[in-house]
Amino acid sequence: MDAKVVNDVEHDAATWMARRKARRHRPWPIFALALLTFFVLGTHIHLTHTSTRRSVRVPSDAAEIHARCKNLKLKPSPPPKFNKRRSSDRFVPGTKATLVKNATIWTGRIDGLEIIKGDLLLDKGIIKAIGHVGEETLQSLDSEAVTVNANGAWISPGIVDLHSHIGDDPSPELSGAEDDNSLHGVTQPWLRALDGLNTHDDSYHLSISGGVTTSLVLPGSANGIGGQGFVIKLRDTAERSPTSKLLEPPFTLNRSEVIDWSMPPRWRQMKHACGENPRRVYGNTRMDNIWAFREVYDKARQIKEKQDAYCSKVLSDEWAGLGAFPEELQWEALVDVLRGRVKVQVHCYEAVDLDDLVRLTNEFKFPIAAFHHAHETYLVPELLKKAYGHTPASAMFATNARYKREAYRGSEFAPRILADNGIQVVMKSDHPVLNSRFLLYEAQQAHYYGLPDNIALASVTTTPAQVMGMEHRIGLINEGYDADLVIWDSHPLALGATPKQVFIDGIAQLADPYTTEKPDSFQSVPKTPNFDKEAANAVKYEGLPPLAPEKSLVGTVAFTNVRSMTILTAESEGIVNAFEAQNDEFATIVVERGRVTCAGVQSTCSSFMSASDAEVVDLKGGAISPGLVSFGSPLGLEEIEGESSTSDGFVYDPLAKAVPNIVGGDTALIRAADGLQYATRDAYLGYRAGVTTGITAPKHRGFLSGLSTAFGLGAAHKLEKGALVQEVAAVHVTVGHMGKTPSISTQIAALRHLLLDDGGESSAFKDVAEGKMTLVVEAQSADVISTLLRLKKEVEEEVGGPMKMTIVGAAEAHLLAKDLATADVGVVVVPSRPFPYTWEHRRILPGPPLTSDSAISLLLAHNVTVGIGIEESWSVRNTRFDAAWAALEAAGDITKIQALALASSNLEKLLGLEVDADLADLVATEAGDMFDFESKVVGVISPRRSVVDLF
Repeated sequence: MDAKVVNDVEHDAATWMARRKARRHRPWPIFALALLTFFVLGTHIHLTHTSTRRSVRVPSDAAEIHARCKNLKLKPSPPPKFNKRRSSDRFVPGTKATLVKNATIWTGRIDGLEIIKGDLLLDKGIIKAIGHVGEETLQSLDSEAVTVNANGAWISPGIVDLHSHIGDDPSPELSGAEDDNSLHGVTQPWLRALDGLNTHDDSYHLSISGGVTTSLVLPGSANGIGGQGFVIKLRDTAERSPTSKLLEPPFTLNRSEVIDWSMPPRWRQMKHACGENPRRVYGNTRMDNIWAFREVYDKARQIKEKQDAYCSKVLSDEWAGLGAFPEELQWEALVDVLRGRVKVQVHCYEAVDLDDLVRLTNEFKFPIAAFHHAHETYLVPELLKKAYGHTPASAMFATNARYKREAYRGSEFAPRILADNGIQVVMKSDHPVLNSRFLLYEAQQAHYYGLPDNIALASVTTTPAQVMGMEHRIGLINEGYDADLVIWDSHPLALGATPKQVFIDGIAQLADPYTTEKPDSFQSVPKTPNFDKEAANAVKYEGLPPLAPEKSLVGTVAFTNVRSMTILTAESEGIVNAFEAQNDEFATIVVERGRVTCAGVQSTCSSFMSASDAEVVDLKGGAISPGLVSFGSPLGLEEIEGESSTSDGFVYDPLAKAVPNIVGGDTALIRAADGLQYATRDAYLGYRAGVTTGITAPKHRGFLSGLSTAFGLGAAHKLEKGALVQEVAAVHVTVGHMGKTPSISTQIAALRHLLLDDGGESSAFKDVAEGKMTLVVEAQSADVISTLLRLKKEVEEEVGGPMKMTIVGAAEAHLLAKDLATADVGVVVVPSRPFPYTWEHRRILPGPPLTSDSAISLLLAHNVTVGIGIEESWSVRNTRFDAAWAALEAAGDITKIQALALASSNLEKLLGLEVDADLADLVATEAGDMFDFESKVVGVISPRRSVVDLF
């Protein structure tokens, strides 16, 4: 209404009022007007008040908003009545109860020190009773229980893997199912490992057969924040979906569902990574990566502060102008990290990165559950204790180290050092980096190097359950806990411990398990050597203690209290027992200038010990054994796999591109001896574990490798006496899938050409064709191996004489055991315990408890000459345990002599070594022989080098 109109209205009103007053002169109109004015004003005030009340009207879902805001203050925990549950949420209807009788039960309770002799009752997916199970309890069951007599066997909680990529990085590896890493950003907290979980991974059943019942599946480590992880049970489900494998997924997983905000939240999991991986993938520096962390955490902090301000008003019933709850789907998981509702699992190796992450936790006030890999955590325990909230656990490998720079200072003594500093220790697989089927082996090794037995066994059961926030239901044998447990054929920390049965949610997982009877000595906690000095040196020298022999003696050395002696003799005899103590009458072995000069009772050899400078070494019931041989890795050709400057490098592949003429053209064969590096840390660690000779072929990425060499692991350089055992050993090639080109048939054609048509220009291949040299072929599939056997026969018919061929890798060689024996082709099984890495490996023979035979035992039973090898240099130190394990799996079909041959004389024969038995190395072990977990290598007797090396 404009001003003129207003004035006109006011003027007309005044005139009308004056006329009314002059005409009537009556008082009641004034009174009536007053009443009308009061009514109008009152009505206006009422309407205004009503309008104001409508703008602050309490929303219809106020109760839910209020509950959600209260929920933000709750920490994750099980429901209040969880411990009183009578049935598991994962119980499968129709599953019968199981009564396990006469068991030796390691419960995990009382710091892992409790052992109960008695029974276990599993019903409705949970543990109902431990110890004595009364008749009244059994009568209360819905149906008669299945009874299993454990006959005194050890039972532990199911193995829990805190770091796995099972399902997301599946086996066999196929490009259509690799979903563990996204390469679309350094920090992506919104990604979820569940969304790529492949239920057809061959690893589920294999890992269960090793006792693994629960795994935390994490995204990979390409990114600073790779996304959210999920805890799964490994057993099959009727639904066959990834979601049906989940254990306590967060309530927010499916946001379309109604959430009961009165319930405490469930733990979530998130993967972070620092150091080399995101640095390499994105071309960033560490500074860039830490800034990326700080940037996204600051974004999450801002959202959290908005939520807190919003909820402060909600909880005070101040609804005016609030609007919707402030949240962003991309960042909601990271906001939960700041609320302490997420178990942050951080891939982090060395001090610089650990320090960065500890500072980040204090800047943004969030806790870290565990540092994973954590190779330098043992060097900086006090730094870990400065992390916000609580000290993170360290989730580690036992001996896997030095594969990249940030892992170079890793130590086998790290678990015991961390435990001594009050830091939780977890052994993990990083499956498929390590096959999680053998996760328990990581705990066994940690125990061997000094981790107390209760902590070692807890490191794969109780502790990872705690670190992932599931300690209320898994990781212990406790009434009311999930019925996840393993019946073992020996003490779980004994080498080669194998499940007799595995239960997940009370369901037996092994349909027809194959088990072997282990010796009585394997039924108790293994005694382990004293490594106090070595552990102290690991810290003293910041992870790089001296590894060369402490003494190299050319004079007289006497080894006393020797229980047994095993030696290599002429080829026809091979390895034989030279001495075995009877009635504890131990022997003395005297060595001069690296050669045994006397072996017998002490009185017999006393005259040889008269020299004033004689060194006496008490073996305390130990043994003298042949030195072991390692093959399969680039040992001696590289120091750090991930650092090219520490490596000899890769040879040219003539099927990929032309080889320069200056090298010799496409048929040139490179000699590994020319690129040897001595005194590498892996070589010295292998030497200290009884491996005295390494056989290595040139590093390659294609068809043609070159000429292998044999070298001494204890030598300091190539010119040292005995350092080069044999300059040229065999010719090495690889036949298998190498991408789209070259095809396998192309590779076979090239090999046929080299053997039959080009021998004049390549003397080594001519020697192979004529049976003067060994052809070593890396091949995995039975199809490729079959073709190689046909090619061998073709060459032999053409040349008119036998050809020496050895198959390396040989994942599916067991399918051709009879044919290999007929063709006189030996096999080097690499690795000694198989895994379906690729399509060519898929038909493995897994061994007990899934099959009665292992590939090794089956091949030996068909009279095939078998050796064992390794894939990576760090594992050379474990060769003696690999051989022992092969024998244990064979239930007595592989003798100790045969097991020694697997890692020594058989390898020498298969790989072209010409061995003089008089110059063969011997290894001295204290308190046991080469295969005992109780023993420790203390010296090497080297006739070739004319010394005795002592450690």
